[in-house]
Amino acid sequence: MAEDAGLNNKKRRFLIGATSVVGGIGVVAAAVPFAMSFWPSERAKAAGAPVDVDIGKLELGQKINVEWRGKVVWVIHRTKEMLATLPKLDDKVADPKSDVDHQPSYAKNEARSIKPEIFVAVGICTHLGGSPTFRPEVAPGDLGPDWLGGFFCPCHQSKFDLAGRVYRSVPAPTNLYIPPYKFLSETRIVIGEDDIKKA
Repeated sequence: MAEDAGLNNKKRRFLIGATSVVGGIGVVAAAVPFAMSFWPSERAKAAGAPVDVDIGKLELGQKINVEWRGKVVWVIHRTKEMLATLPKLDDKVADPKSDVDHQPSYAKNEARSIKPEIFVAVGICTHLGGSPTFRPEVAPGDLGPDWLGGFFCPCHQSKFDLAGRVYRSVPAPTNLYIPPYKFLSETRIVIGEDDIKKA
């Protein structure tokens, strides 16, 4: 009789333990989708949720593409040579001081950026929405004697310098757009969010 009671206690403990484990797995299985529901969906990201970008491995002269609000955004690590071309083109570009107001105030400078070496811009031509190609060569070339590197839209021949400033006498009416962004650290930026206080 005592033997049966001991066996029943062992069975009971085993069943309680097994039930607890299965119940714990069920709780985790139910909690994961619930917790994931707080993260922005792909649709929400495309609609405008900020995008976190790691730029730690972005080499000098290199460009990466990031998707934000269904648009391509370029992040470029400009070299000293690239930055040195910008003042040389002030008389060649239509809006050298970025007076047309379609960039955050922190991008209204010669480099059109928070940090001169890191350039962030929407990679869409301001003429008809084409996709300019990145032509970083810092020397006159097949795009004319005043070409010192930048972006070229093959659709209608619009040209932009390495700060996204549009050249004079091309179809594109304005400089490339600069999205809101901010640095979280030396190696991370967030596109779609900045520290400008809204009135």
